[in-house]
Amino acid sequence: MKRMLLLTLPVLLAACSQGGGDIEGVQTFKNEGGAHQEGRVNYAQTPPPGGAHNPAWQNCGVYNRPLYDEYAVHSLEHGAVWLTYKPGLPAEQVEALKRVVDGRTYTLLSPHETQTAPLVLTAWNAQLKVQDVNDPRVKQFLQKYEQGGEAPEVGASCSGAYSGTV
Repeated sequence: MKRMLLLTLPVLLAACSQGGGDIEGVQTFKNEGGAHQEGRVNYAQTPPPGGAHNPAWQNCGVYNRPLYDEYAVHSLEHGAVWLTYKPGLPAEQVEALKRVVDGRTYTLLSPHETQTAPLVLTAWNAQLKVQDVNDPRVKQFLQKYEQGGEAPEVGASCSGAYSGTV
């Protein structure tokens, strides 16, 4: 019995580590609820990783213009990951980000005018700021938080609602 445990332990540990584990640099927050609120919301973080939000969610997808935080936060509640980049990011890096999210149904990609890092990945209660779009933590964050993490309504729709921009 001990031998079998010793043989299976590495397999079990490897399986657990594939879920994303701890990702260096991820900040976590405690947004307990996501009350629906019309109009503008003042958020403590930029981009916001949760909190009150518009009753309609932002349709997941790629946007060339900034999004309203209030709609995007609702998508985070549904388990989406929001990748935002600083305006002026070189076109080849924006294209690389588009390739990263291609085929993913619970991601938003857009510029965000007030952020300071070149790229910020945001999920419900979690955020990672990176300097390089090719940072391996980008894919790790997506793997861990898209339809996972602490999102209170994982699996709720990420389409069929709001698709406007700022």
